[in-house]
Amino acid sequence: MTYATADLNDEGAASKSTLASTVYHQLRDDLLHGVLETESKLRVEWVVSRYGAGASPVREALNRLASEGLLGRHDQRGFFIMPLSAAELEELTRTRCWLEERALREAIANRTHEWEEQLVLALHRLSRTPRRLPEDPLAISSDATNPAPTNPDWEKLHRAFHRALISACRSRWLVGFCDQLADQAYRYRQMARGGAGVQRDELGEHRLIAERALDGNADGAVQALLDHYRLTTALCMERFSQSGDPKAASGKARRRL
Repeated sequence: MTYATADLNDEGAASKSTLASTVYHQLRDDLLHGVLETESKLRVEWVVSRYGAGASPVREALNRLASEGLLGRHDQRGFFIMPLSAAELEELTRTRCWLEERALREAIANRTHEWEEQLVLALHRLSRTPRRLPEDPLAISSDATNPAPTNPDWEKLHRAFHRALISACRSRWLVGFCDQLADQAYRYRQMARGGAGVQRDELGEHRLIAERALDGNADGAVQALLDHYRLTTALCMERFSQSGDPKAASGKARRRL
């Protein structure tokens, strides 16, 4: 009986963990894609209803997202969605540039044939995947009033390229911090997507970064990487300016972007 009870408890704990993980991934995806209103309070009851899980797994998922900085938390008042702001973006970009410069320099200094092959493959896969889906009006028009979402396959490969770039830095902590900042940057990057009149050779930017890294040109690779990030930030700042709200963009405005 004791063993049977223990097995049941283990199964219950595993089920709770699975539910918490499911809620975490679903809510995280919605946060990153701007589906939910910024600065809105996330009541446990509302999350339970929306994602179909119990209060305990929901609280676990909310705490995990708060630890990653995707949610804010008020003492005794629950969780809220972190707002988007120009000041936050500036700080995020500075910090990301600091960390990824170090990671990239370390990766180039400790380069291996395997790292080179992974980077070449990541760039090749990215180059073979369209940035936008065929039905996206921006693929054939400069009208950016209501663009369709970016090709999700491109997004995955884009993330894989940047991860491959720094993967040889010999620090899982540094890679983890860079991943966390990349998540935060993704929320802002959606703002810059398809800005009217924007001419940008994203594949050329990625190719330049990779070529300089593969050549062992650390200074050149770092400069190309930082230019890449700063251009995205500049485009986001333009969107803040266009919205007329320097502090944050509303969820409704982000969905139009």
